[in-house]
Amino acid sequence: MSVQKPSIPKGTRDFSPAEMIRRTYMFDTIKSVFRNFGFLPLETPAMENLTTLLGKYGDEGDKLLFKILNSGDFTDKITSELLSNPNALATRICEKGLRYDLTVPFARYVVQHQSEIQFPFRRYQVQPVWRADRPQKGRYREFYQCDVDIIGSRSLINEVELIQIVEEVFNRLGIRVTLKMNNRKILYGIAESIGYADKMMDITIAVDKLDKIGLENVNAELRSKGISEEAVAILEPILQLSGTNEEKLNLLESIIGGSETGLKGIEEMRTIFGYAQSLDVKLDVELDLSLARGLNYYTGAIFEVKAKDFAIGSICGGGRYDDLTGIFGMPNTSGVGISFGADRIYDVLSGLDLFPEEANLSTRIIFLNFGGDEEVASLRLMAEVRKAGIAAEIYPENAKMKKQMEYANRRGIPFVAIVGSEELAAQQLTLKNMSSGEQKQVAFVDLIKYIA
Repeated sequence: MSVQKPSIPKGTRDFSPAEMIRRTYMFDTIKSVFRNFGFLPLETPAMENLTTLLGKYGDEGDKLLFKILNSGDFTDKITSELLSNPNALATRICEKGLRYDLTVPFARYVVQHQSEIQFPFRRYQVQPVWRADRPQKGRYREFYQCDVDIIGSRSLINEVELIQIVEEVFNRLGIRVTLKMNNRKILYGIAESIGYADKMMDITIAVDKLDKIGLENVNAELRSKGISEEAVAILEPILQLSGTNEEKLNLLESIIGGSETGLKGIEEMRTIFGYAQSLDVKLDVELDLSLARGLNYYTGAIFEVKAKDFAIGSICGGGRYDDLTGIFGMPNTSGVGISFGADRIYDVLSGLDLFPEEANLSTRIIFLNFGGDEEVASLRLMAEVRKAGIAAEIYPENAKMKKQMEYANRRGIPFVAIVGSEELAAQQLTLKNMSSGEQKQVAFVDLIKYIA
């Protein structure tokens, strides 16, 4: 029998213990901010019914859904008639899919459990999602999202709270970021003003690619969607407006002032920026009219966060959705949320060496094993250290001292405790600092204060 070479699917990753310690630090930091803002934890299944997922992310999003084959003998029921009808065949063999994001499952949960929920409902959710995307740097097929949403309220205070959450999360992580914002009502106003309100989705999908493919390619895509040369020429300077947020809004007002929806979007952004200024938000918040976020369900303010000091795509994004739950039979329930892309944030933290020392450590002290009474004494001391909340372990075998020290060194354990026959008789151990190489005699009763 041939030996199979072990592998994992492209776009997925294993996480080593060292990586998991760092990831746990990152997740704990993000969750602590969420909890501090009064959000409650939630989890939903990895798989959802395809009827829940399809049609919520636009045509491009639907293509990236991972579909799950039905189990059992479903293949026996495939007829020649089904084979000639791809849509019917897909329905017969796949009824479920892996979740694409956390927002649509959240909306499904809200509708399904609406009688149990107190509105406005503030939830956070940290779980993996899956997209059948082309794997590349910073883009994976399986990745974690850290979402916060407030549903059941149209107040713009909620958008301001999300800005504050972004500021607090990245301050704690030490990442310098820019928060880019726009408003889908403004984008509709622009589309209406250039005479193509009916093609808003085509326009926003193209505009959303500005950073990735450049202005000329965006213009070419707009033309391919039937947007006239005259309209493209009007749109181009709008996407390149410069100045302060207020100056951009004033210029925009003069351009799309004939659109009632567009003016509503401008008013919303003025309110949000005004609150942020009055609350002394130090975060770099920028109105970016090229920001579109192609997902179908956004209807108001939209967000995207970029790291200033590391070249990678957006590390956080979200926005206002006015009727996502309406698809599931609960209309007129507005919400707003933002998603932190954990895997990209991890890459930024690693690339900029921003993880603190404690995020690189697991065991703080290891006891060498000399067997017999010395081993028992070490086990007792280790139990006391653990009771104090300090991670500790003992080498499991009475091996040569050189082998045990090499193990401690390779593990990066900062302290080594040596309890030999002489130490046991004197009721003090030899404590070695592996970083400095310094050794000192420490009474058993004083050990914790030296390593805490």
